[in-house]
Amino acid sequence: LGWGGRTADLINSLNADNGVSMNISMSGNNVWQSGEHAFPYAASRNGSISLRGYDGNYGLNGIRGSAIDSMAAQEYQNLFESSFAKMTKRAFDAHELFSSALDEAPDLATALPDTNLGNDLEMVLRTISANSALGARRQTFFVEIGGWDHHDDVLGNQEAMLAVVSQALGAFYTGLEELGLQNNVTAFTASDFARTLTSNGRGTDHAWGGNHIVLGGAVNGQQVYGQYPELTPDGATDVGRGRIIPTTSCDEYFAELALWFGVEPGEIATVLPNIGRFYTPSAVGPLGFLSS
Repeated sequence: LGWGGRTADLINSLNADNGVSMNISMSGNNVWQSGEHAFPYAASRNGSISLRGYDGNYGLNGIRGSAIDSMAAQEYQNLFESSFAKMTKRAFDAHELFSSALDEAPDLATALPDTNLGNDLEMVLRTISANSALGARRQTFFVEIGGWDHHDDVLGNQEAMLAVVSQALGAFYTGLEELGLQNNVTAFTASDFARTLTSNGRGTDHAWGGNHIVLGGAVNGQQVYGQYPELTPDGATDVGRGRIIPTTSCDEYFAELALWFGVEPGEIATVLPNIGRFYTPSAVGPLGFLSS
């Protein structure tokens, strides 16, 4: 389970129970948005994803759609067949609701970059703008951008890729301002691992401590939170080859976000079971980068 999914388990009751999960993923299934009851709803930069051949009101697609509807509506004696049919019907209903909500979403004047990340974030903006039609007071969005395993040519790769991230996030924030929701949305980055601060000859290798970006109107920005590492060989937190021991835990980072999102201090340990090792839960975030 992921802390986004555990958070959704706790606060999903704030949203309408209409079959569309509050956890929307632009990058397929993922652990972060998976909880005991909550699950990621997979969409794409083109909108909701339906069964191939199901859409359409005429010809072969219409026949397929009628056949699929008929199978999903059957009453099955077998428990597994019955559960599968109900899940299929819920998925089709969610697709119809999600698609119709997007059709009602206002057109945005803000243009996002025509990149994979820009296109994904444009769909996130469209979905956020349709939150009333979706009955959503709380939502999470998962967007993935890969290709950061720079064992070769780290500087050249990051010069190009960080520009893509910067331009997409900048336009995304402009879009939030257009919607008047910049104070209601916080975007943050996360990664499996960081990079060494020394070269392997052509690039960098896997490491531990790293840094991340947080963006939004509620962010106390233009600051570095946590202890900035010594950028000298064999510094106090360097365990070799520029692999830095973290001075700020992921649990603290995520707790700040979860509290801002609406998790009660008394429930933060349910979302992040190891948080007590780093922070005594209270209404005040552990790091202070978000205004309540």
